[in-house]
Amino acid sequence: MSGASSSGESVDDVGVLPQVRRTTRWTRLWRPFWVLPMTFVLVATVVGVLLPEWEQTVDEHLPFVFQGGADGARGMLSTIAGAMISVTGLVFSITMVVIQLASSQFSPRVLTDFLSSRITQATLGIFAATFTYALTVLRSVQGASGEESFVPQISVTVGFLLVLASVGTFLAFIQHITTSIQVSSIVSHLGDSTVDVVDRYFPAADEPAALRPQPAWDPAPAEPQLVLEAQEHGYVVEVAHRRLVDWAVEHDAVVEVLLPVGRFVTEGTPALRIFGLPLPQRVLVLGADAADPTGDGTHAELARRHDLDAVRRCVVVEQDRVFNQDPALGVRKLVDIGERALSPGINDPTTASQVTDEIHRILRLLITRRDLPSVLEHEGQVRLVHRPQRVSELVDLSLEELLHYAEESLQVPRQVGDVIDALRPVALPGYAPVLDHWGQVAGRLAREAAAEVERMPGGGGA
Repeated sequence: MSGASSSGESVDDVGVLPQVRRTTRWTRLWRPFWVLPMTFVLVATVVGVLLPEWEQTVDEHLPFVFQGGADGARGMLSTIAGAMISVTGLVFSITMVVIQLASSQFSPRVLTDFLSSRITQATLGIFAATFTYALTVLRSVQGASGEESFVPQISVTVGFLLVLASVGTFLAFIQHITTSIQVSSIVSHLGDSTVDVVDRYFPAADEPAALRPQPAWDPAPAEPQLVLEAQEHGYVVEVAHRRLVDWAVEHDAVVEVLLPVGRFVTEGTPALRIFGLPLPQRVLVLGADAADPTGDGTHAELARRHDLDAVRRCVVVEQDRVFNQDPALGVRKLVDIGERALSPGINDPTTASQVTDEIHRILRLLITRRDLPSVLEHEGQVRLVHRPQRVSELVDLSLEELLHYAEESLQVPRQVGDVIDALRPVALPGYAPVLDHWGQVAGRLAREAAAEVERMPGGGGA
């Protein structure tokens, strides 16, 4: 197998692998919109059951708590429950309106950012929790006026405190909604997320492993290979590079990742190729549910011996793209907002200009970083071959579609030209051609737009 380093030196590229956040089961558990509100409701229900039971063991009269009788406690808890369920419906309605507005005004791709807001989730959660808590405590109030009764004073007081917390949360929710719907807030949030993942994904310009030439790797055509296929459809959101390197070292193999992060895949799409395992020549493909071509249980034996399921889990596929290892995601969302702003139906070039400013911020960091090596070595042996995102590809993604839809705009092509002029002095030499290309395109579009204005009645050329 041609997996040795071409230079013959003992080098280790593992340190240049991106320092990206892994998606753990814990983070996946808390990602859905309903999980945090449901947690609030469950906690409130448990407290509403246990706290009155504990109060029955307290004989002394406590000061600074609810002092009313059973009828007063029932009236207060009933009012809290009725008010909270009404306000919960109001908050949910406001959220739906904001989501619809953001989807139509900016891009459907920004909906995930709204739904992942912890302020929105906490607001719905505390309202629903106050409602369920009040109903749960209400069942513990016993007796009536003039009769021997039990009033859980502390529990009723806690319900009142939850109402105060709900009011404060509601004010925070209104402030959050009014600011998060502003284009400057949306664009800035996307820029922050993109800059963060770019900073962790691409190596610095002086990183030794990123500076040295790529090692040669070309597997022999007849070399046995094992192809692992995707088991579900969706987007590749994570590649566990270090775990793949560790597995390859343990099994003295080379792992090739066939899918870049951000790519949409379907079931059965080849995801990984493994070279160097002692495989029988007739067993070349191990799919999700592939039949055993040998009929002798070879597939099961290979999976058990080499823990191939662990290798397949290193490529995570989900329904939606996430920022963890995907620098192109934030750029894609920003470009979508700019394109929609430049459409004839919206015609908002100032929003496109704000998007261009944020893209400038992202590109300024990008062009000072080097590409990840696609062939990585460990102790002089090639262990991982993958398809990382490239800086030049992100530059193209940032400017190509934006300039296409800004063809008749006066503002955006000029601004893109100014951005490129500002980027040239700080860009690494290898990125000069791509910047020059888009600078020429922006200059041509700006000249054509200006000439069109001159030809208009009342223009400078009339």
